[in-house]
Amino acid sequence: MFNPSEFANIARAEEKLWWFRGMHGISFGLLDPLLRAGHVQRVLEAGCGTGHFATLLCGRYGLPRVTAVDLAPEAIQHCSGRPGLVPVRASVSRLPFPDGAFDLALCLDVLVHFPAGEEGAPVAELVRVLRPGGFLLLRAAAFRVFRSRHSAYVLEQQRFTRPQLKNLADSLGIRILRLTYANFLLSPVAFLRFRIWEPLTRQAPATGLEPLPSWLDRLLYTPLALEKQWIAAGGAFPWGQSLVLLGQKPE
Repeated sequence: MFNPSEFANIARAEEKLWWFRGMHGISFGLLDPLLRAGHVQRVLEAGCGTGHFATLLCGRYGLPRVTAVDLAPEAIQHCSGRPGLVPVRASVSRLPFPDGAFDLALCLDVLVHFPAGEEGAPVAELVRVLRPGGFLLLRAAAFRVFRSRHSAYVLEQQRFTRPQLKNLADSLGIRILRLTYANFLLSPVAFLRFRIWEPLTRQAPATGLEPLPSWLDRLLYTPLALEKQWIAAGGAFPWGQSLVLLGQKPE
């Protein structure tokens, strides 16, 4: 379950806001070696939201198309008309594709919207529709200590730790290529805001995607840009507000 009111906020913010630009960069740092080597052509983004990231994939890697799946009609409406996208309305847990249909499946910040214990079904579906040797990129919010009023607003159900995601991948036979936390450098700031400031001020659930002054946006983006360089070079972080897994289905 995802708050449908957030789609419009995402559409307004995702092209310029520091968090989106920074997290997209981290994803590209992991995907560049795969897609620029020509190993991937058939791409699925499950839980695609507005379709912005899928569109970026098409442009960055010269993909002829990306299949963009989401259950929310608001998401499909945003995706419709985007160049290169094939929008499909469906549940991530019941994908309407045959086995082995894709070379790469992405699922970014979707698993947190499944109740604890039910995240296995969507990941099993992603593995099913991957070809042998295909790649899987998962991203999920990490650690309940970083849960915020924005988490409540988007109806987040759970957060993950590295052992949880590792065990899930292992149970489905996925070979883990990379598994790291991200948004590490800003963790102290997030802890102060989410665990001290928001409870003290009793702030109600609300979107966290308000526009920021350009100087502040640049300041917040810089740590994620540095993290992208570290992760792309093979580094990892011991904790952070997000968790990223790149895996491969056995041949």
